[in-house]
Parts: sequence; C-alpha cells; structure tokens
Amino acid sequence: MARSRSGTRNTRGPRKPQRRTGQNDQGSSVQTADPATRGALEIPGSITVKELAELFGVNPADIIRELIKSGIFANINQVIDRDTASLVAGELGYEVAESKATPEAEATNGEAPSLEAAKEVLFEEDDESVLVPRAPIVTVMGHVDHGKTSLLDAIRATEVAAGERGGITQHIGASEIVKNGNKVVFLDTPGHEAFTAMRARGARVTDIAVIVVAADDGVMPQTLEAIDHARAAKVPIVVAVNKMDKPDANADRVKTELSEHGVIIEEYGGDVPLVGVSARQRTGIDELLDTILIVAEVQELKANPKRPAIGTVVEAELDKGRGAVATVLVQTGTLKVGDTIVVGDTYGRVRALENGKGERVAKAGPSSAVVLLGLGEVPSAGDILRVVGDEKIARQMIEVRRATSAARPEGGRATLEDLYRQIQAGATKELRIILKADVQGSLGAITHALEQIQSDEVRINVLHEGTGDITDNDILLASASDAIVVGFSTQVAASARRTAEAEAVDVRLYDIIYKLTDDLQAALHGMLEPVEVEVVEGRAEVRQIFRVGKTQVIAGCSVTDGRIVKGGARVYRGGKLVTTDRIESLRRFRDDVREVATGYECGIGLAGYNDLEEGDIIECFTQQMVSRITGS
Repeated sequence: MARSRSGTRNTRGPRKPQRRTGQNDQGSSVQTADPATRGALEIPGSITVKELAELFGVNPADIIRELIKSGIFANINQVIDRDTASLVAGELGYEVAESKATPEAEATNGEAPSLEAAKEVLFEEDDESVLVPRAPIVTVMGHVDHGKTSLLDAIRATEVAAGERGGITQHIGASEIVKNGNKVVFLDTPGHEAFTAMRARGARVTDIAVIVVAADDGVMPQTLEAIDHARAAKVPIVVAVNKMDKPDANADRVKTELSEHGVIIEEYGGDVPLVGVSARQRTGIDELLDTILIVAEVQELKANPKRPAIGTVVEAELDKGRGAVATVLVQTGTLKVGDTIVVGDTYGRVRALENGKGERVAKAGPSSAVVLLGLGEVPSAGDILRVVGDEKIARQMIEVRRATSAARPEGGRATLEDLYRQIQAGATKELRIILKADVQGSLGAITHALEQIQSDEVRINVLHEGTGDITDNDILLASASDAIVVGFSTQVAASARRTAEAEAVDVRLYDIIYKLTDDLQAALHGMLEPVEVEVVEGRAEVRQIFRVGKTQVIAGCSVTDGRIVKGGARVYRGGKLVTTDRIESLRRFRDDVREVATGYECGIGLAGYNDLEEGDIIECFTQQMVSRITGS
C-alpha cells in the first residue's frame, strides 16, 4: 500500500488520474496505469519526469507539481531517482514494487547510485566479471633540478617523434602517451608536495611513482622525501637515473646510496627497477616506459567502465568566460556529458568535456584526463568526483558532508593524546611519526632512543626523517598518513603552522631527547598526564629601535604572522636564535595593549635583552596546559 511523505498509510485513497488512455505529447499512444486495476508498479533506479508521467498515465505537469511540493524544481526531461519517483507515486495513489536490485548492483550495471550507494560504493566493490584492464597512472617525483620536467618533456617528444597514432595528448595537469598500443598517464605535479596534498584529501590517484635521481648528484634530501612519500602511499617505485650523458655520471654511486636508505634495486637482489636515462639526449626513454608497463602489468590494474564514474580533481581554476573549470582524472567508470556530479563540497551537471587538444568529447573512461565544465564552484585539487542520480541526491550528499565536517572539526587526524584509546580499541597498531631535527647527529640519537621504547601492542613507525625546519610538506605527509610531527631543536615554519592548524595535525617540539622519548613511551602505555606545552602565538619584525633612558630599548615592530601577546619571546637574527626572554611591555602608539594582530605595528619591550637590531625577528609564545588521556 502506498504511503505518504510522513511515513503513515495514505488514507485519502487513489487519486483519479486525469488521463487514462490517449496520446502522449508526441501523439503516440502510451500504456497508462490505473491505480484501481493495476498492481504495484516497477520503477527503475532513475527515470525522467516525462517517462514517469507516461508510466502513470498522467500529465507531466502533475508530476512536476508533486516534485515542487517536495522542494524539487524539475523540468520534463529531468532525471529523478527511484526514491523520489516512489514519493510521487504515493502522492498520486500508486503502489511501488520493491526494487529487485541492490544499489551496488545498479551502480555496476551503469545506473547512477542512490544517496546511500553513492556514499558507500568504492572501486573494489565492483564484481570481477565486469572489470577490464586500465592504463597506469604515474607520478614523477624527485629532488629539485634533477630533471623531472625535462624527463616528462623527453617522454612526450619521443612519442611525438614516433608518429604513433594518437600517441601523445597534453592535458592541463596530466599527459597521456601511448607505447606499443598501451596508454600511460603521467601526472604533471610539481612534486611530492602536490602528490601528498591529494592523498591527504583522500584521493587514491597514483599507481606508480617514478623517482628521478641525477647521476652526477646522487641521492639528495628531497629524493629521500619523495621515496618516503611513495612508501607511505604504498605505491610501487621505479627509479630513473637521469643525466647519464654527463662525464661525471656515476650510476653505481646512486645504487649504493639508495641501498643505504633501504631502497634495494633489482640488480642488488631487491624489487625496485632502475633505469638509466638522459632527458637531454632522449636515451633510455623506451626502456623506462617498458619498465613502467611491466610494473603496471604485475599490479593487474582494472576498472569497470560501465559504472558511474569516480575520479579525482588534478587542477581547477575559475575561467572568466567558462566559469569553474576542473581537470579531472577518471579512475573508474565512464564520465559523460549530462551526468550529475558531486565534487568535494560542490556539485553540478557536466556541461562539457574536453580532451588535451581542446576538442569536445562526449565521455571519458577509466584512466582518462579531461577538462570538465559545469560545476557551481571551483573545487580543490584532490577532491573526489562522483556521479550521482540527480541534483536531489547531490544536494543531500553535500549537506551530509558539511554536517559531518562541522561535527568533526578536528578532521579525524591522529594525536598523541588519543593514541592509547585507539590502541585499546584495536584501531591502530603503530604510531606514525614525521621526525625533524636540527642536525643529522640528533636524528641518529633520537632514532636509536625510539628503538628502545617499542611496545608489544604498538610499534613506532618513522615515515620520514630529516634536518631543518618543519615545513608544509611535513605537515601534509602527516595529514595524509595520520601521523604526528615531532621536532627536536627546530622550528615550525609560519606557513606550516597554519597548515597544521587547518589539517589538525599534532606537532610536538622538544629540546631534550629524554623528554621526547618519555612522552612517546607514555603514549604507548597510556599514562599521559596533563602537561604544560608551548604555543607559538606569532612573529614580528623589528623595523626601528628606540632607546628609553640609559639602558631600556623599545623595538618598533610590524607583526608578520599570528599575533603578539605578552609572554615568552625568542629573538632570531639571520635565522639563528639569539636569546630567549619575555615581552614585558606591548604598546600601540601610547596605549598599553594585550595583543597586536598581523599587519599592525607595535612597540615591544623585552624584560632583560636590550641588544635588539633592525631586521631581528621576535617570536612570542605562551605556555598552556594540555589535558591528556590516562590509561583506562
């Protein structure tokens, strides 16, 4: 029996259809339904307003009227989902038969999923029988100036020179090449920062990571960062030793340095392929592409082209003439013009698709990069694209996402305080750490100390270690890997601090090794007590020095980051720490103030240090008590 929108039985009785027999809008006869004589109607997963009107034998205006009552403004060609159609059926006095197919089955059979299915259906849920091979998606990473861009240019030029039909397609943010009839998609990312930024947003984009190492320079810090990021993403690595044409090229040195950092190439009995190339002379390119295809073949990469598309935004921008424009990498399914899509926190209908040549195309299958028009707002790189049934489902999904985001402002990232609770619940078996220190010697000492405090319940996994300040890249890797950032005798870059706040990444700074190890050991055993921690509030640059009396100095400053408040202060000169003191006086013009925000000028007087100079950086900090979880 049909039910009304409130969920109660519809007691009004069937409403008499305005048209039982006759002709549709095109003049052809239609089979009409009479609620008094016909049984439960079968409604497909999605149906247009016009088709639904023909199924019921009513005027399309009646359907549109009922949709408007539910807050859905549709035209005669609007596609609506089964739930919405069932609601209209109930209002018109029809009974709807139960669906014979699950939402997952609908999705894999090419119908756009309902709201629940759109939230739950993932790549791996497709039945094996409908999967077909797809092209590998490759990210090229490595140290700056080691030739990432030159290598990509050489790959493109080789394909163009080969004259292979459809050989090379240049996209905004992605390149497609064809080797012996096999397509390979290269992501033109600036490096591991963009790679990790997309992964931090939940995007599973890359199938293979090509690490570029210069034969004359060897393994450098950014090389190790790229390797660590690829490992954290559990992506197979292919090493491309570039600049083999140089006189001082030394591939054996590169192989040895890689093995010293745990990357064992196939020649040394490991599982990492290594190929020598010269981007300048375009040698070794064919061998590199063959190696990539072999690694892809081992992975058995597959996708279902018949399901609604799922993809990832590679780049996006606001075009004055065309509106929001996004470069999308389709990972599974087929994206078609007219599809309703949800991307991050926005949605829309695909108005047009363009290939790398700027040509309009009607659809894009798995492992295809296309430029998409039709979104209401500009999405972010790394946002997931999903095709859904209609705009109603799209709006519902956006509302759910925004509500979920508002309910969980911390973003679900790992913190040292909640680690023990996760261990007790069996939700985690390791504490992931990004470790930064002032010098290499400190890293070795800390790593050795961490090895001594491993727990039976959970192990410490150092995803990446390095020297220098904590950077945005460190924060993004921690965000993508649910790791915490531990710094020893080092600073957090201003931009990295803002990123950490935005991504809710836990950053811990120490200047004594035993305090660092004590904290981590306490976390492993769930015995963390409330502790006073340092919070960096802001920084100001000294622009002018004013002398008051015989000894006191007031620094005329401009606040460059955060806010300046009375409290602890550190003075940096030329990037090096000069002294630690306390802000005793803080003024705006003649008035004493409690704080000064970014962009404003102020006068700062320190309690005991009067040798300030123009150009010095004053960093202010406060001490705050942070509550910790005690063992249950």
